[in-house]
Amino acid sequence: MKKIRFALVGAGGIAASYAQVLADHADAELVAVVDVRPEAAQKIAGQVPAAVAYTSIDTARAMTDFDATIVATPPVTHEKLVLKLLDMGQNVLCEKPFTVGADSARRMAAAARESGRVLTMASKFRYVADVNKARAFIDEGMIGEIVLFENAFTSRVDMTNRWNGDPAISGGGVLIDNGAHSLDLTRFFLGTLAELHAVEGRRFQPLPVEDTAQVTVRSAAGVMGTIDLSWSINKERESYIEVHGLLGTIRIGWKESKYKLHRSPDWVVFGHGYNKSQAFRDNVGNFARHLRDGEPLVISLDDAVANVAAIDAAYRSLNRADWTRVPEDLAAEAVLA
Repeated sequence: MKKIRFALVGAGGIAASYAQVLADHADAELVAVVDVRPEAAQKIAGQVPAAVAYTSIDTARAMTDFDATIVATPPVTHEKLVLKLLDMGQNVLCEKPFTVGADSARRMAAAARESGRVLTMASKFRYVADVNKARAFIDEGMIGEIVLFENAFTSRVDMTNRWNGDPAISGGGVLIDNGAHSLDLTRFFLGTLAELHAVEGRRFQPLPVEDTAQVTVRSAAGVMGTIDLSWSINKERESYIEVHGLLGTIRIGWKESKYKLHRSPDWVVFGHGYNKSQAFRDNVGNFARHLRDGEPLVISLDDAVANVAAIDAAYRSLNRADWTRVPEDLAAEAVLA
């Protein structure tokens, strides 16, 4: 079957993961790498035999034929790039954070719908096999109604010389960076988010952004969720997600995932943990098969916009030190001041 031909815009750290999976993907191939730094573009392109390095998307489009583009540049550049690519007739898979600010997300979504092209967010944890097995268990009622969702993405990382810690490039700190994954996963397990309360911890790294934060979430169904985020501590937890239900608990871990029902004394292992390569491969594959075969997208454009809405609400809450409503329908509702 025909492979979907991809261009990759942005040759930073995450680009290597895309190059790795696109080097031998069954449904997709990498044919162009674009970065304003020619040596960076050449380094990534050199990992894939069919890929050619370029320093501008216009040159790449003129010289190479491709069906879709992966945007893997810093968040503040996403809107301008995505709008340009949609205008060029491209389908776009845009890395998380999808963009900075709800107004930006609304403009991107409107442009995609007007162009008739496909736009969505890349978010690797939604493609982790154990995450989806856990969701299937919950849908089957195995652990009963959910009482509490817990997520922790905490790892000691020196961010002083990384763009993620520069708000002019990243749009914020750990809350928009790791928190984009967290809030997407929370919504995936709990459904529509109604409100949240975000609190910033003391800043231990010399950054102009938050390096530690906690978020408490309440879903539209009234279920609570808690999120721990930090670049300054490592909690050394075996699991990064725990879902507690009336009948049992599911733990999704880095090395293995397991569940325990209240009626049983034993934990049952159901997965082998986090596999980054598998997650990236399945993310790209889902997008490619959607374009080629109409396979449903795991993450829709509405999911991407809702993720930005949740991040915005978290920052408003952080500034107000109070509970803040999460607007679900950004197309119909003005952003709260």
